[in-house]
Amino acid sequence: MALARAATGSGPSGEREDAGEMSSASTSSGREVVLHVYEITKTGYEKTDKTIRMINRFFKDGIGVGGIFHSAVQVYGEEEWSYGFRYCDTGVFSCPVGQNSMYTYRESIVLGVTTFSNSEVKQILIQLSCEWPGFSYDFLSRNCNHFTNEFCEKLGARKIPGWVNRFANAGYTANVVAENTALQFRQAKSDIVNASKAAYNKLTTGLGQNNQDKAETPTTNQKRSTPWFQGNWFKAMVSAGAKPSTRTTNFSREAGDGPK
Repeated sequence: MALARAATGSGPSGEREDAGEMSSASTSSGREVVLHVYEITKTGYEKTDKTIRMINRFFKDGIGVGGIFHSAVQVYGEEEWSYGFRYCDTGVFSCPVGQNSMYTYRESIVLGVTTFSNSEVKQILIQLSCEWPGFSYDFLSRNCNHFTNEFCEKLGARKIPGWVNRFANAGYTANVVAENTALQFRQAKSDIVNASKAAYNKLTTGLGQNNQDKAETPTTNQKRSTPWFQGNWFKAMVSAGAKPSTRTTNFSREAGDGPK
């Protein structure tokens, strides 16, 4: 599976960055792992871009919670690696550091060092390219920031800062909570129905047993057990003009049970 390469564009200053200024440094303990963060403000819709800028200014710059960002990882060379949607093949791609033309560059963060060699890092990228196909991209649960976080972990560096992917994580959590709540509600409803059936079966079984016990027990008034007496009693009630009770009883009904 071939790794993709993104189109280049302008850097933070609007012009191409000098590669030497953006390269990851080599230290005595290993090679620096650098996270490059972009703002997603080149959507092609001015209103959307303005809204995203407002969200990032308030939630990240104002109160430090997070925002809506794209990220990429640089280690060895002048390329940064990230992930995005594609209909086929891998979603892993690279472009010159700070030059992703789809977004607006914001800042870089050093996340530590890796002790892997350049060739070993390439093997990790090949593995990730197989595990991250472009069609599996999801804005909330499997986006570029999820990829860069996993890449950094495999390199032995720190995880990306929480604020980089805060909004996606919050949205995904909200979806999961909503789905779990719906599942729990359906389970509770099923449990209630099953319990009601069990109670009804127990009740009717008990009444049947009681009726059987009564039928087997002799009574002092034999007339009460004869069909003749029961028939005459019913005829007497009808001839007396007995009518159904006009008294009404209100029953509470759960929303959704029966016709409105």
